Amino acid sequence: MKRERKTREVRYMGLDIHKHYITVGGMNAEQEIVLRPRDVVMERFKTWAESNLRKTDEVVLEATTNTWDVYDTIVSLVKRVVVAHPAEVKQIANARVKTDHQDVIRLVRLLIAELVPEVWVPPLEVRELRAMISYRWRLVKMATAIQNRMHSLLHRHNIQAPDGKIDVGANRAWWEQLQLSALETLRLKQELKTLRMVREHIVDVEKELGRLSTSERWGSQTVRVMQLPGVGVIVTMTILSAIGDIRRFESPKKLVGYAGMGAGVHDSGQKHREKGITKFGRKELRWALVEASWQAVRSNPRWRAQYDELCKRKHPNQAIVAIARKLLVTLWYLLSKQESYNGWSDEDLAYKMLTWAWHMDRRALNGMSNQQFAKYGLIQLGRGEHLTRIVKGGQPRRIAAKEEVLALKPELYLKQ
Repeated sequence: MKRERKTREVRYMGLDIHKHYITVGGMNAEQEIVLRPRDVVMERFKTWAESNLRKTDEVVLEATTNTWDVYDTIVSLVKRVVVAHPAEVKQIANARVKTDHQDVIRLVRLLIAELVPEVWVPPLEVRELRAMISYRWRLVKMATAIQNRMHSLLHRHNIQAPDGKIDVGANRAWWEQLQLSALETLRLKQELKTLRMVREHIVDVEKELGRLSTSERWGSQTVRVMQLPGVGVIVTMTILSAIGDIRRFESPKKLVGYAGMGAGVHDSGQKHREKGITKFGRKELRWALVEASWQAVRSNPRWRAQYDELCKRKHPNQAIVAIARKLLVTLWYLLSKQESYNGWSDEDLAYKMLTWAWHMDRRALNGMSNQQFAKYGLIQLGRGEHLTRIVKGGQPRRIAAKEEVLALKPELYLKQ
């Protein structure tokens, strides 16, 4: 009797989140309704949650655009909150009869049976970084759309535009001096203004990402990722925002699966056929790795040789995906094992750190010169600590002495 009473005391609550309201409902362990499904308007949800949720409740909700604000509201009010992966909640997606109230009950039943396909709950700083990466992505797409419209207008008149960026230097003057109809000239003028404004926004966002790359939260991870060939600040921050916490992945295979870069397989009877990558994962992580891979095979002989070998038996696009997968596996070891990338000499790595510094504004360098910043990165990696001079690009380049950087950053003594 006591056990039955205790079981009934635990409530399993489901939340189906929409833009303007949340459908809530609950059951006990015996799958008896303890809270009939009802809609709570978003503005009143916090008050409703504080009045109706209990410390012994377990709650399930699906991941969607506004999930995390709701999660933050209820996580301290209940025993447990589970965020479900929407694409994997097949009982909801494939239901013949689908209403908000029935969706909630199905979610609750999955929670009671411990069958919810759970997603990782990223901390606030990861969410904000992901939002910034997504915002930059939208700005880039906006700039591309503007340029496509401008070129389309020229195409109607069989006019060939000069090569290069539309809104820079002589090219901008060329576009401004085009002789078209009054309405078309007005359109081009406004498109140019909008394009310049969007590009300014992109520059501001990239500066902020640069500052984040050297922040206390992301700096130590960034310097690990930046060791890889083909990787710059934007790609690095995209990768880190997608991964969040490398400790979530117990093996490289898990990380490859999370990126949707594992090979698909069709097994039926005596037939076995390998398919392309699953693409069931974070698409921005795949994009970043493919971008890095193209840069790596263009600039690094070691990765170029691997790519050429793969191209003997694969399509070039398949080969570059295979390179991206290899980079991701390497990345897992760099982050999880705190290893140093052995594909660079100390001089190569010092130059990579210098290149990183050249693309930063003064704020992001945290009071260091470019040469000091390069040595700062080397010290964190335990590489080239006594290096003070390199020859790259046909000229000698200075790297700050170790003592010079330790005087500015005494916390590095703890890593010695």
